[in-house]
Amino acid sequence: MPEDKKDVEMKDASKDGAKEEAKATKKEEPKPKHPRTVLLESIAENLRDINSGVNAGDFRVMMRVVRSFTGLRRKLEPAVLTALLEEFVDASSTDKAKYISYVPPATGDAEMPDAAAGEEKPKEIPIKFPQLAKPYPPELEAYAMTLLLVQLSHKAQDKEKALEIANALVLWLKTFNRRTIDIFSARAYFYLSLAYERCGRLSEIRPELLAAYRTACLRHDQMGQATLLNLLLRNYLAYNLYDQAWKLVSKTTFPESRPNMQYARYLFYIGQIKAVQLEYSDSHSKLMQAVRKAPQTSTAALGFKLAATKLATVVELLMGGVPERSTFMQKELKEQLRPYYMLTMAVRSGDLHAFQECTKSHEALFKKDKTFTLINRLRYQVIKTGLRGISLSYSKISLQDICTKLGLESPQDAAGVVAKAVVDGVIDVTIDYEGQFVQSNQKNELYSSCEPQKALHKRIAFCLQMHNDAVKAMAYPDENENKDGEGAEEKREREKRELADMGDEDDDDMII
Repeated sequence: MPEDKKDVEMKDASKDGAKEEAKATKKEEPKPKHPRTVLLESIAENLRDINSGVNAGDFRVMMRVVRSFTGLRRKLEPAVLTALLEEFVDASSTDKAKYISYVPPATGDAEMPDAAAGEEKPKEIPIKFPQLAKPYPPELEAYAMTLLLVQLSHKAQDKEKALEIANALVLWLKTFNRRTIDIFSARAYFYLSLAYERCGRLSEIRPELLAAYRTACLRHDQMGQATLLNLLLRNYLAYNLYDQAWKLVSKTTFPESRPNMQYARYLFYIGQIKAVQLEYSDSHSKLMQAVRKAPQTSTAALGFKLAATKLATVVELLMGGVPERSTFMQKELKEQLRPYYMLTMAVRSGDLHAFQECTKSHEALFKKDKTFTLINRLRYQVIKTGLRGISLSYSKISLQDICTKLGLESPQDAAGVVAKAVVDGVIDVTIDYEGQFVQSNQKNELYSSCEPQKALHKRIAFCLQMHNDAVKAMAYPDENENKDGEGAEEKREREKRELADMGDEDDDDMII
């Protein structure tokens, strides 16, 4: 029998698409978590990490916890910090009530945003911490106390309270000899030094830092060694004790497994010392390494990068070079580097009058940046640049004309400056004292000398050093890293949060 023909009904694709779109819009988007919920989750994760790290004897977990302080400081609420101190500070401590009373009140920026007009007030989130085995290890109390110290250290009006808390915390941490608590001890010394500096008593803490550094070396506490060595260098340089700072550097070794930001600070201090000691090449190398090792995000560690860039600019000018224009065109540093750009242009052109005018108009800024002494050395560099230009332009020129072009006082001064430049190898000329003129000599071929070989050797040494540093910085996953059942996706999310915290613009490790 012939098959019956059935009409096939065609569906309108556009209607189906519209229906699916309507369904998608009906699906409610997930509501963002309450800020206090996010804060409590971060603290709970830190507390669990500390507890597991203490049980496993893994001090590296503590470093991850400390790196989260910068992110926590911005969103930490007084009520949460008070509850944290009440829970984890030992009840037998006589100063527990005083510590709780020192919790700074909420500021306008830190308060929870109220609901819009006409809306209901958001529900209060209860403060709860994870249930951990008692008695609590001292690392948990150190964590709570360090958070309080971080909060007080970032408020100018609480500097005396920060000093008192830092002294008490350091004194209490000295009673322990545990590798898992060393990282908290290093942070406590950092904030102790910062509190003394803000109170104008930085020199008083120097013996304490030296004793703590000796103890850290005996205990092989590398994080403590790196932090305390930087604090000692900062202490010496604050009082212009460059000889003592260099003696300390020459008799100590910066630990190899150091935090990157601490190493950047160490390189900056070494560059500062070398610049004062006239070792400009080494100084410039250290300063550029410090800039490269600083956080590369545009909003992170701006103060550190600005100070290092200013000093590197002056040192490069003292070396006879000219910084690249892009150095002064960085969006976040452009305005602050403008005086140094004017200084560079004056040195580059060999204009002594423009150099003196720039130095005079920005003298207060240069003294504040501690570069005024180095900038005064640039006067001869400006003259050398002018002489180099004159030597290229004229094969023969009188001393009087040189005196006029460079703004010197007399032809005798011009003769002395030219003679010094000849000895330094800046120009190759002959001075005729009887005729009172300067005659340029014929230049030798550069490629027949050893200069190309020296330049190539310098570049090869730099590449080898970079390769060695990269090999030392390689990290391998621990066998017990995933024993808590952390998945790959969760690990990636955690690492993203850590990187965000490390890239915060107010990172304390970048304070110089």
